[in-house]
Amino acid sequence: MQHHTLASKPHYPILDGLRGVAAVMVVIFHTLEPLSTSHLDLMMNHGYLAVDFFFLLSGYVIGYAYDDRWDKMTLWGFFKRRLIRLQPMIIIGMVVGAIFFYFQDSPAFPLVHTVPVSKLLIVMIIGCTLIPVPMSMDVRGWQEMHPLDGPGWSLFFEYIANILYALFVRRFSKTLLTILVVICGIALIQYTVTSQTGDVIGGWSLDPLQLRIGFTRMMYPFFAGLLLRRVVKAGDIKNAFFWCTVLLVVFFSMPRIGGAKDLWMNGLYESLTIIFIFPLIVYIGASGKLIGGFATKSCKFLGEISYPLYITHYPLIYTYWAWISRNKVTTFPQAAPWAAVVWVSAITLAYCYLKFYDEPVRRWLTKRFGNA
Repeated sequence: MQHHTLASKPHYPILDGLRGVAAVMVVIFHTLEPLSTSHLDLMMNHGYLAVDFFFLLSGYVIGYAYDDRWDKMTLWGFFKRRLIRLQPMIIIGMVVGAIFFYFQDSPAFPLVHTVPVSKLLIVMIIGCTLIPVPMSMDVRGWQEMHPLDGPGWSLFFEYIANILYALFVRRFSKTLLTILVVICGIALIQYTVTSQTGDVIGGWSLDPLQLRIGFTRMMYPFFAGLLLRRVVKAGDIKNAFFWCTVLLVVFFSMPRIGGAKDLWMNGLYESLTIIFIFPLIVYIGASGKLIGGFATKSCKFLGEISYPLYITHYPLIYTYWAWISRNKVTTFPQAAPWAAVVWVSAITLAYCYLKFYDEPVRRWLTKRFGNA
């Protein structure tokens, strides 16, 4: 009986759509990334900030979905719902990563041809649980905690955020939550302004610095999203989806600021974008209404594919990166045909995974194990 009392609430369709816009921009950013020589000359230079935007959106949506339900829901009920929502696509991401793995042998990934199938399968099985693999089990050369599907690192931190929320932070008063968010914001500015790289890039390895980056990137936006949901009432803003999309494109595409000399300037730009601009975008998105069939359908489609696209596109990127590395491709016109193939394939596959795997599996799991 219990899960009937937890009927799902209406979504924020614009926020769903924005998640999709950010996911598409991540795929484009990742196809441009191998053509750069360093963080300074990345095309669509700040595309990696999409991860920080996802964390903020996630905190906002978790607050909306669960803050007022704890009288009807157990801890285990919450974790079950989150696992059913997120875990099936993580598994497909790791499996697809293993299938593509041996096609990625190239100067970019010198370890690939040395990896026995048994080790690959072990890394895949561990990956399906989202437990990070230690750097000693690296099969690629990039020291990722999820070397078959790189973006798994951000889901690892998403799970930690969900656990912190369920165990402690959901009980925080607005004052206490504000204090937490301010401390995390200060830590974010302190890291980005003083870091060796002048940016938030990182979080995907199991070493102290990378773990610090991961926690710094997750803690402020996730809990700021939760705070935003609790203290700011959504307004009524016209053309919200359009303006939010423009803001995301502008802030993700901003060229590197300050160059190699003034790294702190770029760090400040990134931390202020995460601290002020992303909450503003989420506020505008939550305050808008969709008018017209095209906008509604676009947001629905983008929202549906956002998570499958984000968590499954990277095996294609590794393979594309290997092709660039083998063929010594250095300019976008040379890479463009294959980049376009990656974009179309990533979106098509994400939609297929969603419809033929993720939705049926989640329906079955919900029926079998219940929502609450």
